[in-house]
Amino acid sequence: MSSLSRELVFLILQFLDEEKFKETVHKLEQESGFFFNMKYFEDQVRAGEWEEVEKYLSGFTKVDDNRYSMKIFFEIRKQKYLEALDKKDRERAVEILTKDLKVFSSFNEELFKEVTQLLTLDNLRENEQLSKYGDAKSARNIMIMELKKLIEANPLFRDKLTFPAFKAARLRTLINQR
Repeated sequence: MSSLSRELVFLILQFLDEEKFKETVHKLEQESGFFFNMKYFEDQVRAGEWEEVEKYLSGFTKVDDNRYSMKIFFEIRKQKYLEALDKKDRERAVEILTKDLKVFSSFNEELFKEVTQLLTLDNLRENEQLSKYGDAKSARNIMIMELKKLIEANPLFRDKLTFPAFKAARLRTLINQR
């Protein structure tokens, strides 16, 4: 896409944000892939909106793009799995394991086995590595810090984490100049 088109998308994003078209802003961010809104992403993770988290992320990267992307998706899906186990929702946990986490088994069979074995525990904290697992909220906050580092290190997100500086209402100003 040309730099003019890119700049126009940024102006539209700014306008939509100023006019409080929140869902539309994030949809355009995702569809254009020009700007990854870390605050929005963090808010969705904190809220446990896993479907939206992955959908938004997919506008910028796919699971198998690189090792950073793989780790990002793995951490999100693992958290979703741990929360299902913590709620004693075995059916949901098995579904997450087979639909979401299975894709990672070919990359690290041993880790996948360990994650699968968590199903046999009455309390996931019986696992030595998860003995300090608090609640979903604190686990999500810890995960956000890890995800942020992975995203910032991922070359696919280079130049997509900062929004260009425009004067307020720049698009409106440009349109009114004609």
